[in-house]
Amino acid sequence: MRISRKKRPDKPLILNYRLNNKINASEVRLLDSESNNIGVFSIHEAINMAMEQEKDLVEVNPKADPPVCKIIDFSHFKYQKEKEVRKQKQQAHETETKGIRLSVRISEHDMEVRLNQAEKFLSRGDKVKLELTLRGRENAKPMIAFAVINKFSKLLGEKIEIRLEQLPTKQGNKITAIIAKK
Repeated sequence: MRISRKKRPDKPLILNYRLNNKINASEVRLLDSESNNIGVFSIHEAINMAMEQEKDLVEVNPKADPPVCKIIDFSHFKYQKEKEVRKQKQQAHETETKGIRLSVRISEHDMEVRLNQAEKFLSRGDKVKLELTLRGRENAKPMIAFAVINKFSKLLGEKIEIRLEQLPTKQGNKITAIIAKK
C-alpha cells in the first residue's frame, strides 16, 4: 500500500473564539466593530445588542477582567484572521543547514564552484556546514585540512560578510565548521 506524503496542516490556522451563547462570563467589556469602547454590560444585554445589529458577539480577549467582546460579523473576522496567519507564514523562513564538502586536494575551480554555492545558500538565509573528510595518510596531517577550511572561509568572507558559528573541529576523520551570514 502506498503511503501518502502530502503535507497536511498540523493545526487549524485560526484560534478558537467563543461566540454569542458560548461566552461563559456574567459581564463583558463591549467594543463595537471599529474597536471603540462602549462599556461594561451583562452578557444578556451584549448578546441582545449584537442580535439587534444582526451581528455576532465574539470574545476577543478572554483573559481580561471582565472579558473583552466585540460586536462583529464573525465570518468576516475569521477570514481576516486566517489571512493574517497565512501572510505571516509566507514571510517566515526556516533556516536550514546546507552542507558543502571539501577535499584536501581541491582544485581552484572546484573551490570557486563551492564558494558560489555557499554564497547562494547564505544569501537565502541558510547556514552552511563545511565538511572535509580525511582519507588514508591525510589523517596524519590534519593541519592541511584546517588550512583548506580556513582558506575557504577567508575567500567567502571577501565576497559576503560571514561569521563562524562553529569553529573548525576534528571529529574522527572529518573536520567540520558552520558558517552563517552576519
